[in-house]
Amino acid sequence: MPELPEVETMRRGIAAAAGGLVVGIEKMPCPCKPIHVSPAIHSFRKRVVGTRITQLSRIGKRVVIWLDSEEAIVIEPRMTGLVLVVNPPTMEHLRWRMVLEDCQHQQILYWDRRGLGNVRLLSKNNFQEQFGSSRLGPDALQITALQFEQQLGHSKREIKPALLDQRAVAGIGNLYASEILHVAGIHPQRCCALMNRQQWQAITIATHKVLLEAIQHEGSTLSDGTYRNALNKQGGYQNQHRVYDRAGKTCPRCQSSQIQRIVQTQRSTFFCAGCQKRKGALL
Repeated sequence: MPELPEVETMRRGIAAAAGGLVVGIEKMPCPCKPIHVSPAIHSFRKRVVGTRITQLSRIGKRVVIWLDSEEAIVIEPRMTGLVLVVNPPTMEHLRWRMVLEDCQHQQILYWDRRGLGNVRLLSKNNFQEQFGSSRLGPDALQITALQFEQQLGHSKREIKPALLDQRAVAGIGNLYASEILHVAGIHPQRCCALMNRQQWQAITIATHKVLLEAIQHEGSTLSDGTYRNALNKQGGYQNQHRVYDRAGKTCPRCQSSQIQRIVQTQRSTFFCAGCQKRKGALL
């Protein structure tokens, strides 16, 4: 967390910064664990101040700010990072600030409670090296059933952990993997290599459906309250969750079975045994 819907919401929230002139870059003093900013802030500032933002995009779970110098600022929120344009939840966890002119937003902020995220300035070539097709799978919003099958169809892994592999498909995390598999009707322990084309098609349709719904609701703010959109407001998709963090509750789909929780590769998985049959599971 944040996953693709939350990061895409952040990107959309700062989109009006396109065309803005960068007039300042600051790494904020913080009493907590410092985040990784690369290069060192004086070099970062020298390369960026005076450039204009040409595009705001997303690669997997990262926000990308493209500059007219053909360099990219890549912000990776990891567990608790936020990209904001207004005052953050707390000032003590504000890590990085970009000051702007000639656009709707006066600033872009990076806030991170746990300090696990990073902000990096990359050349066009370095960006391709780090985020090209050899390092990152197809984006989860664009991936096709054929690509899913090509990426994972020969794997002996269980499908739920496999969906978290960013080299196979970019953007899906633990929360949305459970939701996607429930919509697709696929058991989370099913072996990838035992899945047929119809099931890959079901996962593809469910992936697009769930992620687009979550984006429409501006992401999920969980019980810890950490995730916020660019205006420091909660997302709303947590109210639409079908299985995630709902162990013991009645499945909203079949209205008969209880949602179960298991642990896969040290991560919680939630599913309905009634809707998601065990056939082909690695049990």
